[in-house]
Amino acid sequence: MKRCFDFMAALCALLMLALPFVLIAIFVSVTSRGPVLYWSDRVGRRNRIFKMPKFRSMRVNTPAVATHLLANPDVYLTPIGSFLRRTSLDELPQLWSILVGDMSFVGPRPALFNQEDLIELRTRYGVDALVPGLTGWAQVNGRDELSIAEKVKLDSEYLERLSFSFDLQILWRTFLKVVRSEGVVH
Repeated sequence: MKRCFDFMAALCALLMLALPFVLIAIFVSVTSRGPVLYWSDRVGRRNRIFKMPKFRSMRVNTPAVATHLLANPDVYLTPIGSFLRRTSLDELPQLWSILVGDMSFVGPRPALFNQEDLIELRTRYGVDALVPGLTGWAQVNGRDELSIAEKVKLDSEYLERLSFSFDLQILWRTFLKVVRSEGVVH
């Protein structure tokens, strides 16, 4: 049921958001050099690497590390990068990853390929069995403000409470967080 919901909802969202996609792509293109989309190597279910698209909010020369590991992340933001991140509009292309099955609407956020500490902890607690999500229990409980250990604890809790109604609750809380721009550090 979850995969069917993900596929149908992602397809509908992609169709409904076609115009905003085009507008964001134009803004990204005219405000900085480089491709409109950034394809990030991410860790999926069972630690399989997949390519996850995002609207590019950072400059082309930005190191491929988690934003919190950059000495001064603001230096790397494009002119509209801060807006895209604050509003989570940079995440919209991930609907493609949901459509093709690499991601779900709800699950643990996919780790970067080089976040060994996060990958190892998730594997130890069985969280690697889950399909990563556009949003998740950790995102609605702190997002960028959480330590890796706290994220994995919440990911494990999500695994234990896994249900369609819990996913709907997380989606609703995500909507509220995005509208309020809560939990976004960079």
